[in-house]
Amino acid sequence: MAVVLYDHLVTLTCDSCGDTVAGPRVPSDGEVVWTLVSEHGWSGSPLAAGPHRCAHCTRLGPASGGVPGGILGIEHLGDVTVVTVAGDVDLDTGDTLRMALRHAADMGGHVVVDLGRTDLIDSTALGLLVRAHRAAVDRGALLCVAAVSPLIRRVLRVTRLDEVFRVAESRAEALAQLAAEDSVGAGRGGSGA
Repeated sequence: MAVVLYDHLVTLTCDSCGDTVAGPRVPSDGEVVWTLVSEHGWSGSPLAAGPHRCAHCTRLGPASGGVPGGILGIEHLGDVTVVTVAGDVDLDTGDTLRMALRHAADMGGHVVVDLGRTDLIDSTALGLLVRAHRAAVDRGALLCVAAVSPLIRRVLRVTRLDEVFRVAESRAEALAQLAAEDSVGAGRGGSGA
């Protein structure tokens, strides 16, 4: 991983082939390189800490030694659908997550995205989570992300997505947050969303 941060410029280096790309630095969020990564079709972390892969290496498939992202399961627990994800979630595996989140939306109710077995999400996955959150809100429900990984929690904090949807440290905590919200909503005579 190589990211060079200048006063007004960011240079990314592909961790697979060494190709580089440069672009303007966003002054307020110096650690965030999401814009540069997504503008050039790269995959990887939205943070300068990486890892990052150029568009060509992204099309070749998962980086050597990486765990491909996948859906371990979709569970329907009353008014909550839990999507359990494993491995890296990036451009290579985004379609799988997109389909799982669409299925969860079709089931109605709240959604928990359990990233407890995931260490990396990129801008593709972040976009999918934002869309799933909006879909949940549109149907009067909530989305909660369970993220154990310090890197993922940092990504959510730096991108301020932890202010958009709920973030819990575990699946159990996410389910408890949603149950508490339903209790409060029932007390007010509403759905809680």
